[in-house]
Amino acid sequence: MKRLLTLIFCLCTFAGFAAEPTEGGKKEEAFNPGEMIMHHIGDSHEWHWFSTDNNHFTSYLPIIAYRPGKGLSVFSSKKLAAESNLADEESPSRKRAAGGSHFEGPEYDGLMLREGKLVTTDGSKVYDFSITKNAVALLGSAVLMLVVFTSVAAGYKKNQGRAPKGMQSFFEPIIVFIRDEVAKKSIGPKYERYMPYLLTVFFFIWFNNLLGLTPGAANLTGNIAVTATLAIITLLITLFSANKNYWGHIFNTPGVPKPLLIIMIPVELIGAFLVKPVSLTIRLFANITAGHIVILSFISLIFIFRSAAVAPVSLAFGLFINVLELLVAILQAYIFTLLTAMYIGGAVEEHHHDEEHSLDMQTGPAGAVIPNPAH
Repeated sequence: MKRLLTLIFCLCTFAGFAAEPTEGGKKEEAFNPGEMIMHHIGDSHEWHWFSTDNNHFTSYLPIIAYRPGKGLSVFSSKKLAAESNLADEESPSRKRAAGGSHFEGPEYDGLMLREGKLVTTDGSKVYDFSITKNAVALLGSAVLMLVVFTSVAAGYKKNQGRAPKGMQSFFEPIIVFIRDEVAKKSIGPKYERYMPYLLTVFFFIWFNNLLGLTPGAANLTGNIAVTATLAIITLLITLFSANKNYWGHIFNTPGVPKPLLIIMIPVELIGAFLVKPVSLTIRLFANITAGHIVILSFISLIFIFRSAAVAPVSLAFGLFINVLELLVAILQAYIFTLLTAMYIGGAVEEHHHDEEHSLDMQTGPAGAVIPNPAH
């Protein structure tokens, strides 16, 4: 994979050679693969579906901004779109920011979009509560899950005592697998109270991973804010479910000499409060984002070299990675759910005294228990 990524980025560096002279002797603006990729995997205040030679098909989302002293501003993001959604760098409504390489769009009510972020023209503070593309995708996936699992629940009521049918027959093996192979084995007897969260986080990640692979869709699980939120929820459930044995293991690690606790306690706290949630966050974010970048990089080669000969190779590799991402989609959902169950299981696990006690006792005649002389 490292060699593949190295090859892709080396090829992308040839973008500067793709500029060809026009009839007037000027060079056309070179295709910028990095800008295109970041536009597709990032969040925005509009939802761009596709483009033709003359038009961009875009859904404009509401911008909700609060400025101290000026109050709330609510309007369509179309008012901040350059030339009514034409992202032409030569448009009179777009200008380079002073001393920078990025572009600023038109202004409206003292607000503008700079590198996709809402800022004020006078540099004052603004709080952005806008409904962005990822927010719409989040609401859409929530509605989709409600519809799907309401139908599955209705199927259970209707087919009670009979073989499952329809969507119920598809999702039942997955639900049973999460219950038997993840929750029961990782959490133990108390697994039932955590099943709703485990199933929710599994299907939420899986559904959004798949939706992110469709053309024009949002990259929701490739947004670090979303993965961090899921990790923080897991952390809170783990901490509020933890018993005294869990905290005892952190602040009084068994078998560790007292002087070493000065080192072990910070290490255990960092592991519980930082390492575990960060690992959950980065693992999901990095894997999903990397897949999108690789696919878009292969597609970009067609526009970099401007050759039809490159298209079959780029499309073949892009299709292969896209199919591979279908496996990654469910694999990452499973890994996140499994690690969540393991963290919760470690927090609720009861300390077993019987095994330790049996080391100091042995059974005598007629089942009588006598002290072990070896101790």
